[in-house]
Amino acid sequence: MFQPQLGLKGSSQQAQIDDRLIHHPYTYEFFTAGSDFTAEGYHRLHDAIQYVQAAGVKHIVLHHPMKFHEHHSEVIAPERLYPDLYRFIEITTEKLLYLADDLNVQVLVHGGYAGPEAHYFASLYPSLEAARQAVYKRLDRFAVAGGDHIMFENSIAPVFAYGDPIQRKEILAHNYRLAFDTSHCFIELHADNLGLQNSLDQLQDNVVHYHLVDSLGKTHDSLTLGTGKIIWKDVLPRLNPNATSIYEINLKDQTNCHEQLVSHDYLTKIYQELND
Repeated sequence: MFQPQLGLKGSSQQAQIDDRLIHHPYTYEFFTAGSDFTAEGYHRLHDAIQYVQAAGVKHIVLHHPMKFHEHHSEVIAPERLYPDLYRFIEITTEKLLYLADDLNVQVLVHGGYAGPEAHYFASLYPSLEAARQAVYKRLDRFAVAGGDHIMFENSIAPVFAYGDPIQRKEILAHNYRLAFDTSHCFIELHADNLGLQNSLDQLQDNVVHYHLVDSLGKTHDSLTLGTGKIIWKDVLPRLNPNATSIYEINLKDQTNCHEQLVSHDYLTKIYQELND
């Protein structure tokens, strides 16, 4: 069975890193932003990764930047209509993969996000299936470039989502290394715990990293574990025991990972109860 290991998320800012490192995380996930890809920012990110590694953290994930100006970093955005956004995703993915190869870390890229913008981008294609195929085509290229250093995370929108068993079969056919966000799948399924469990079962072998997050299943609320509607005692046995994980929880203070720690304590108790 998957044994909970402390996985924490933060930026490359020193205060956030030091706050996380005092708890000796098994995994640290860097939340990157556009500012990390200036000459100065990229140098700072490189140094920050080495700083975390020097502290003894062997499992490091670089989360691709979520936004480019007013847009989410939607890989579905057509190059001919959104050339700047398209190019931003290309350049930042390339730069992250360079770090991954150089420093032996992992890169996480979203297959999609959520909300009106995601649906709008999908509507620019002849059909939803055509939009999905456009995403797969781009991710296929990233997968070849990244090899064992890249993974793709699920969306809430109907492109690269894990709730639909047909889409899951499509994704598995590409043999991607997957990141599974529990809250994204739960929200997409409108708080259907059985559906979430089926998704976890079907994709388990391909998942290399989890975002363990609770939710009420309505909006992107990123709740502390145990405060939402996900039934964690049924989730835990369905997680790939070889995967890493972090607690991607909303924090009251970005320099204090308290809510992530509370989530880990909650899941550890569930694990102990299941093994008694």
